[in-house]
Amino acid sequence: MAGNEVHNKIDPIQFEVVRSALTQVTEEMAAALRRSAYSTNVKTRQDFSCAFFDRNCKPISQAFTQPVHLGSFVELIPTSVEAYGAENLQPGDMLVVNNPFGGGSHLNDVTVFGPVHHQNELIGYVASLAHHVDVGGGAPASIGPFQEIFQEGVIITPVKLVKQGEINEDIFKLLLAQIRSKRVTAGDFRAQIAANTVGSRRLSEIVRKYGLNEFDRYVTAVIDYTDRRTRAEISDIPDGIYKSESFLDFDGFTENTVTLKTKITVDGETVYFDFDGCDPQRRAPVNSTKAMTFSACAYALRALMAPDLPVNDGFYRHVRMNAKPGTVVHALHPAPVVGGWETQVRVNDMLFRAFAPGMPQKIASSTKAMMAQAGFGIIDQVTGEYHCNYEALAGGYGARETSDGPDAVQQHGQNTENAPVEEVESHFPMRVSQLSLIEDSEGPGKFRGGLGMRRDYHFPDDAATFTVLSDRDLEGPKGIFGGMGGRKAYYILNPDDPERTKTELSSKCVIELKPGDTVSFQTPGGGGYGSPLERDPERVLVDVTLGKINFKRARECYGVIIDNLTNDVDKTATKNLREPVSYTHLRAHETRHDLVCRLLLE
Repeated sequence: MAGNEVHNKIDPIQFEVVRSALTQVTEEMAAALRRSAYSTNVKTRQDFSCAFFDRNCKPISQAFTQPVHLGSFVELIPTSVEAYGAENLQPGDMLVVNNPFGGGSHLNDVTVFGPVHHQNELIGYVASLAHHVDVGGGAPASIGPFQEIFQEGVIITPVKLVKQGEINEDIFKLLLAQIRSKRVTAGDFRAQIAANTVGSRRLSEIVRKYGLNEFDRYVTAVIDYTDRRTRAEISDIPDGIYKSESFLDFDGFTENTVTLKTKITVDGETVYFDFDGCDPQRRAPVNSTKAMTFSACAYALRALMAPDLPVNDGFYRHVRMNAKPGTVVHALHPAPVVGGWETQVRVNDMLFRAFAPGMPQKIASSTKAMMAQAGFGIIDQVTGEYHCNYEALAGGYGARETSDGPDAVQQHGQNTENAPVEEVESHFPMRVSQLSLIEDSEGPGKFRGGLGMRRDYHFPDDAATFTVLSDRDLEGPKGIFGGMGGRKAYYILNPDDPERTKTELSSKCVIELKPGDTVSFQTPGGGGYGSPLERDPERVLVDVTLGKINFKRARECYGVIIDNLTNDVDKTATKNLREPVSYTHLRAHETRHDLVCRLLLE
């Protein structure tokens, strides 16, 4: 039957009911996973994703807990089903997989998925992906900087974890034997199984209500609807070639930065992402898998579209990408990939900067653009349990055309929450001795970037192993359209203890801590948008009043004079400072804002 004939018989009300029901299936899966998980990273920070695929492994609906995972699902499920064989899966079976070179990301992101049947006929597949706090390897939390994938943890090709509704204990024991935090990890695995069970049950209910043929018809209609809307959205992006370059400051082993390049071609209803020119893959933990890079492209394109556009195969078929195998954006075995998300989010930032000239009203300035991962392992001296904790820290978001960047939030597809101090301290024998915004860390601009965040981990009584897997060693996020860059990141051992040596750490390291040691993790601020000299002085005053910037920064970066006695803007002095600067005093390659800052400092 022709496509138009199918859609002529689609009832619009029932279409919306089915479309919403499919989305609700994955959202309910997400709720079940979060409620039943053990680790703070899953149950509180929501570092997981859920999805439903049809019998041909096309993505149909996804829960939007972690957009960064979505592209991984799109490649991982079809690849895994093909490798294992759909004919080898029975009702109630579930596979577990984390293979980075089979459509996955880094090893911590473990997917559990299985088929859904109705009257012994395959409907599709439900899948849940969770970042586990430990999957073995050379360092607790499994995010240590190493030079081969084998050092990063247990590699799981598709294997049957659940057989006809029952956990395969032999496989489960084998997996847990590789892992430090066995109790928590076992709980998170069971939560993923529970989420899939919920999804399978809800899908079966929908099929029973409408019948399999009607269900398939409306699923096809949802995909076709998304396809048409995606084409229309792409046509609104100005045609042209958009280019940008970026880099990672440190690969973990050499002093060479990691070069990233992109060329995006928009032509009518086609968007093509080309990463020719990116560095070859490194023997260092900065390699992104193909699926990770695809996620960056998918997210960047989706973010430019209407917020109510569904995300399914009708959208993904329009994400076209060239990432040369053997490069840092398409790593091949046995490259280490644990820090591939650091590269992925920098790619995301680079893609938005490429689009900025053609879509300035939609593009924010640079964000922290790094996962900012911290992990530690510690043995509880009372219980003897080996604890692992993992979190990715928030930073400053980039400013936009009409508003400041939010302070201390996650960016782009990274949608996790900040781990509550009370929860972390109640689970582990350590303390979060400081959690604060970082004054003067914003990127100045007409609209300023968000502030970075400082989080200090203090271990008063026990030794611990601490891992930093992050970036921004050299410089902070860049500003845009005349905006200035944000403060760079800092990682410091014992920053405030006069009896201990203060040591600046690299962004990718594993250190052994003694009792009483503290690690301070300080994330960057977001880039500014537009010239800081155009910022409303009253907004500068508010920032000073709230302690986000100080008097000196208000004067030197924004040209705003605040009277110390009245705590109000000295409008006359500010006007005199900002307005009379003559362009004839400009030095070569110096902007008017640079001139003002130079004269202030002189």
